[in-house]
Amino acid sequence: MAGKWRLTVDEAFCASHQLRNYNGKCEHLHGHNFGVTVEVEGGDLDPAVEILVDFGELKRLTREAVGALDHSHLNDLPAFSERNPSSENLARHLYQEIKDRLVVAAPHVRLASVSVSEKGTSRATYMED
Repeated sequence: MAGKWRLTVDEAFCASHQLRNYNGKCEHLHGHNFGVTVEVEGGDLDPAVEILVDFGELKRLTREAVGALDHSHLNDLPAFSERNPSSENLARHLYQEIKDRLVVAAPHVRLASVSVSEKGTSRATYMED
């Protein structure tokens, strides 16, 4: 069995949101310091440098995607005009944004998952087969 590597980077952003149809405190306008964890994986290292992908490049791609959400009211963004800006939907949205960027920057690397947390004790993770 061939081995593979998994790399992880963390990022954060600040934003407000409100969950439509929640019927609780989170239906009201409130904010979070969201945490984002991105995991990529692959089986082939760059033969010259012997790395899967440069951490700096992975962080840059993640910051680009997260930057579009930072210091915004998430409900006002087109991506969340109909979908609730829940941690689950934020994780899926960021997964799709980062996946599109990764295909161009590092096509030999697969995006494994994106996790979003509203606080350090709980998080939502999105991944695709």
